[in-house]
Amino acid sequence: ATMAAPNNWCTIESDPGVFTELIQEIGVQGVQVEEIYSLDKESMDAYRPVYGLIFLFKWRANEHDNRPVEKDPPQDVFFASQVINNACATQAILSILLNRPDVELGAELTNFKRFTMDFPPQLKGLAISNSDLVRKVHNSFARADPLVVESRTATQDDDLYHFISYVPINGQLWELDGLKAGPICLGECSAEDWLDAARPAIQARIEQYSHKEIRFNLMALIRNRAEALQEEQQGLERERERAIGLVQSRGAQLPSNDELEVFLEHARSQGNAEVVRVEPGMEGVVTMDQLFIILATVNEQLGQIKTKLRAEEDKFAQWHVENVRRKHNYWPFILKFLETLAQKNELMPLVQKAKSKSQR
Repeated sequence: ATMAAPNNWCTIESDPGVFTELIQEIGVQGVQVEEIYSLDKESMDAYRPVYGLIFLFKWRANEHDNRPVEKDPPQDVFFASQVINNACATQAILSILLNRPDVELGAELTNFKRFTMDFPPQLKGLAISNSDLVRKVHNSFARADPLVVESRTATQDDDLYHFISYVPINGQLWELDGLKAGPICLGECSAEDWLDAARPAIQARIEQYSHKEIRFNLMALIRNRAEALQEEQQGLERERERAIGLVQSRGAQLPSNDELEVFLEHARSQGNAEVVRVEPGMEGVVTMDQLFIILATVNEQLGQIKTKLRAEEDKFAQWHVENVRRKHNYWPFILKFLETLAQKNELMPLVQKAKSKSQR
């Protein structure tokens, strides 16, 4: 790992796969992180339900923000001052998780939230810094590099990046920035429209910067997509079984999946493929053609969900591989390899060859 004292927090990469696995290892269930590439409504709505947004931007020391902060925030708003270097990403994640009662936090974070509930922001920040589990999990994602000293103080020439959170809490949208004296209330919102309220706030922050500054990053903490898809899959399978039961109760032969697909294509070409919802008591009214359309449409939707589930499985597998590579210490191999080359008198010729190539 990087050269850091036991109580230090290392720099970790800003990556959805890193943050998703970090959240899981802290003990939180059913949450993943996705990168958002556009602020338009359609793009953001595609990730619903969204628990909160994390915005990464280049921090500027002389930037003035005259917006009023809540120095004594409401009891239901968890706000922690940032007292740790290199941990603003993890703190931004915690700021969302600890403000969402609909997220299963796990034993560690549940106890932490209960213990720090009445703490002022500074003490909440210190409590985060003293959490052995959170620090251990955070530091486990640092790239192994003995040449990097994490305790070095940043200078004015360094590019410094900062993470802030946007989260709806009891009918209000809040901006949580641990470097400020308190949270900022951005106005009223509902659980359904809070993304619409957050969009102009994020856009306004982006527009404060030069048009040449493109180093922004927006991520969303969302419900685990595989779990949501599996829930949707189970509902469709129940609907499919019900439709099959209605077909069989009339003594009709059940068409094959291929026959149902052809039937649906024909119905669509005729503009007659509307899916009728069979309410209780309507079972005897729905026609056989309507039942076939229901079955064909459900089959189609189940196929789409299976494709999405495979994509999610592949993505999580790739994230895991990348995280294993991030955590793995390659230096013993590299040093041994260089030592072997030197023993065989092959190292310096390779160095000279590389130098001559670079001078061309």
